[in-house]
Amino acid sequence: MSNISSSAFADTKAHYDLLDGLRGVAALMVIWYHIFEGYAFAEVSNSAGSGMIETFNHGYLAVDFFFILSGFVIGYAYDDRWGKSMTMKNFFKRRLIRLHPMVIMGAVLGAVTFYLQGCVQWDGTHVAISMVMLSLLCTIFFIPAMPGVGYEVRGNGEMFPLNGPCWSLFFEYIGNILYALFIRRLSNKALTVLVVLLGIALALFAVFDVSGYGNIGVGWTLDSVNFLGGSLRMLFPFSLGMLLSRNFKPVKLKGAFWICTIVLIALFSVPYLEGAEPFCVNGVYEAFCVIIVFPILVWLGASGTTTDKKSTAICKFLGDISYPIYVIHYPLMYLFYAWLIKNKLYTWGETWEVALCVYALSIVLAYLCLKFYDEPVRKYLAKRFLHKSSNS
Repeated sequence: MSNISSSAFADTKAHYDLLDGLRGVAALMVIWYHIFEGYAFAEVSNSAGSGMIETFNHGYLAVDFFFILSGFVIGYAYDDRWGKSMTMKNFFKRRLIRLHPMVIMGAVLGAVTFYLQGCVQWDGTHVAISMVMLSLLCTIFFIPAMPGVGYEVRGNGEMFPLNGPCWSLFFEYIGNILYALFIRRLSNKALTVLVVLLGIALALFAVFDVSGYGNIGVGWTLDSVNFLGGSLRMLFPFSLGMLLSRNFKPVKLKGAFWICTIVLIALFSVPYLEGAEPFCVNGVYEAFCVIIVFPILVWLGASGTTTDKKSTAICKFLGDISYPIYVIHYPLMYLFYAWLIKNKLYTWGETWEVALCVYALSIVLAYLCLKFYDEPVRKYLAKRFLHKSSNS
């Protein structure tokens, strides 16, 4: 465990180095997943193929991994503070200060890239600037768009059309609210019962392909199935993470970070598993990852420690950029997708130079946003809005 950046709250507990690093690894895998999603999206848009994502096919499961990490870290950071130094108001202030500055940055970048695309939907329909500004305002205040409304500017049903991945942050906010109001009050036994019930519900959702997608990559739009699936994807791993934090006892494992990293990459790289009768084979695999493997990885990651300055620095860097890179990379993807569609490009071999540039630019932009925007803004907001007793 280690100290954290100067932008954090002064009374923040030391971080689990390896968990920070693993969060960064998962975030970097999300970028690769979205790059290859672009080829599939271009195929569908040009009616040129099946639209199957062929590499890092299960990269969307990184979101479920994030939710387990979030539950574990929040349980560790706050469970023993309630009734002492932590109030409901202070908790919500802290979470907003931690999360929302980058939400705003991602929304602004999304509006800029949409303008650079020509303010057109994927089918070529032009969108009025007023609708783009309304979409920007709604994203800043985290008001999701219903499919088909005027400010759902891309026309493909996204909850936050200027920055699609914000859907998971929407559910993260719900999870934080439920934690403060309800879940934190549960006894270990009651929390265990809740986790088991939610795990069964998520497994049934995945195994019987309730969404009809053949996977649990749901939650990004506000139809009923997506809202149900997104809620389960958040509630189970988030609650499980808190249960793990309450009962955590470290185990000895050398090289935990590298072992967990290799396992994560391998899990995300597994191709789509065919078979829908009598149950969805791909859903079984996803349930196995989320319910069995991810909790083990979090436990092992929390158990391990970095052993030298270099590995500590790597984990800290990955942890620092993990949230910014998740929030700001997708506006760049919109431009990448538009370029693929326009030029009818469907493979890595045709576009690898541009894809690598998009990947590198995402990392650089995330780091710049972290150092010149996110950290200074969070530091200012903490000083301005948190009580001295909580920030001294």
